[in-house]
Amino acid sequence: MKVVVIGAGYAGTIAANRLVKKADAEVTVVNPRPGFVERVRLHEHIAGSGTVVTPLTEMLDPRIRLVVGSVDKIGDGTLLLADGTSLPFDRAIYAAGGAPTAPSGAFAVGALETAEEAHRALSALPDGAGVTVVGGGLTGIETAAEVAESRPGLRVRLLSEGEVGASLGPGARARVRRELDRLGVVVERGRFDGADGADLVLWAIATQVSDLAARSGLAVDDAGRVIVDEFLRSVSDPRIVAVGDGAAVPGARLSCQTALPQGAHGADNLAREVAGKRAKPYSMGYTGQNVSIGRRSAVIQAARRDDTPTRLQFGGRSAALVKEQVCRVAKGAARTARYAWLPAPR
Repeated sequence: MKVVVIGAGYAGTIAANRLVKKADAEVTVVNPRPGFVERVRLHEHIAGSGTVVTPLTEMLDPRIRLVVGSVDKIGDGTLLLADGTSLPFDRAIYAAGGAPTAPSGAFAVGALETAEEAHRALSALPDGAGVTVVGGGLTGIETAAEVAESRPGLRVRLLSEGEVGASLGPGARARVRRELDRLGVVVERGRFDGADGADLVLWAIATQVSDLAARSGLAVDDAGRVIVDEFLRSVSDPRIVAVGDGAAVPGARLSCQTALPQGAHGADNLAREVAGKRAKPYSMGYTGQNVSIGRRSAVIQAARRDDTPTRLQFGGRSAALVKEQVCRVAKGAARTARYAWLPAPR
């Protein structure tokens, strides 16, 4: 069986590695760059406090073929690449993931190329300059905190239409606000109107996904995510398994905590198919959320399997150690393909 994996983020990398270990399949990974990007660390990259890229040759099993290039269209059993070449497949794993964009004059935090541009722009700012981070989700919190801690001479503002850290419980939200206050981050509620007056604007709202599926004629939802059945197969082409940010899985939250089990399960089902066994429905339950507040602090929020927060949360240095370990485990799971998760609540 020839299997192509489109994208080498958390979902695509674990899927490729898991499949080649479990099945007699010829696996090819197509990715627009030769490196694996730890998207959960892009805020560190912007602030210059961490590295985010690891060569895919160090992440992928040596039996996997890597093609560095962009997919222009998914055809009938064929991938058409931007350079005009084509790759035939029997099955495909769609892990194209997110495609963060930002308004003119702002830098998207969630993409490597724009994060690198933002890092250069931030490095050139003199003390006293103003930085606005737009988006009050976990990415926005982490970005504002990382910038404020690494460049204490800057004026850092976190702008959010809704409540900052809305996905967290009340205790964790209060802890986040105290930590941001400690770092001098000014939190404001409001809509970004493009006339901010800041010297640098960092866009930490990352809900967009690749339009490859829509361009290829696959059934997608309003956000452009591939509509899948209970086995993570495209409802319009069952030869294609969709995982990660680009899959419209009900109840899923965009995160590596979601991408890893989806990638692993998609690969497991293809391995079952190779072995002549029946596919199993996908099921996954959450455990919590983690948000770093610079390099020396974090907030850990426990959650029920349906992703609703519990009253259990903690912060400080111990939480920072936990968050760092979570990031390392996520990368390690993608590389080794060893990963286990809780089932969804009944």
